[in-house]
Amino acid sequence: MADPQSNAALSAHPLPAYPLPTHRLPADAPRAGVLHVRHRHTERYTVVGNHLAQHRLLSATAIGIGVHIQSLPDGAPVTIKALTQRFPEGEVTIGRALRELEAAGYLVRRRVPLGGGRIATRTFFVEQPGAVQASAGGTGSGAAASASAAGGAQGLVSVPMPAPAPVPAPERLPVAVSESVGAPRPASVVTPLHKRSTAPVQDTALNGPAADLLARLRLADSRLLLSARDVQRLVPAVETWLARSATPDQITRTLTASLPSQAVPIHHPDRFLEYRLTTLLPPPLPTAPPRTATATTTAPPAPGPAPLATCDGCERAFRTHDPQALCRDCRTEAAHSAI
Repeated sequence: MADPQSNAALSAHPLPAYPLPTHRLPADAPRAGVLHVRHRHTERYTVVGNHLAQHRLLSATAIGIGVHIQSLPDGAPVTIKALTQRFPEGEVTIGRALRELEAAGYLVRRRVPLGGGRIATRTFFVEQPGAVQASAGGTGSGAAASASAAGGAQGLVSVPMPAPAPVPAPERLPVAVSESVGAPRPASVVTPLHKRSTAPVQDTALNGPAADLLARLRLADSRLLLSARDVQRLVPAVETWLARSATPDQITRTLTASLPSQAVPIHHPDRFLEYRLTTLLPPPLPTAPPRTATATTTAPPAPGPAPLATCDGCERAFRTHDPQALCRDCRTEAAHSAI
């Protein structure tokens, strides 16, 4: 591949050009359409094939992003966030353009061993997808590799595109890491992708409140349509939510809240729901009864006045708590009589 910053690989030949319009046009000028005012570049230029610049299926944003990535020097960051800082389009538009380039074959992601039992996903920008696919071993001259992190390339490095790395057995599958060491990902509550069962799904496995909840998500949003195998795989995660006293309505609201606009497709609804079920898992309810405000200790209320009672000796009314008691005078007289 020729250096984009030089023109040593180009042969010198005359370029048809029209001068800037003044008063009259050349006799051989087209009667309508654009007129090119060409200039031979001697530095800071990029050769772009018409298969990309005039692609019939790519959007204008995807073509512009592809040309921009091809014009960057080696090591330039091309993540979604880096491209968003460079262009006025948002992350959703930039991400959609990168997915278009990937579907057209200009962006290719493959797993490459890093050594020491580690692998990483590398993203290759292919200047001419057909030429690379036709070459043996995929060593076309138009390959530029970049480290991939969360669905975007980090920097361009001019290297030949390697063949796909063989995937080891599930029991020996190494942990996929990126070249930039980061914090380990938390363990998921659902079955990992490399441990998914290939056995046929039984109808009995799709019964129960958890399976019903997952199957009805497509009624809330048609993009959340799950296959029977995906429902069977996500049932344990929903049952964990139910075991932690989360109601089906609460789980449905959590899984369908703040979804992207209808114009943005959800290509992998099972992975989208798996992420939310894992990340937003609520804690279990405490087993102890809820604490209440401690009642302040107060002194017992003072007893009220004694009720009125009639003395059996003199029929006089007096206050006493003993209905059989005598008044003071009768008690004194009875005491003297006893002497």
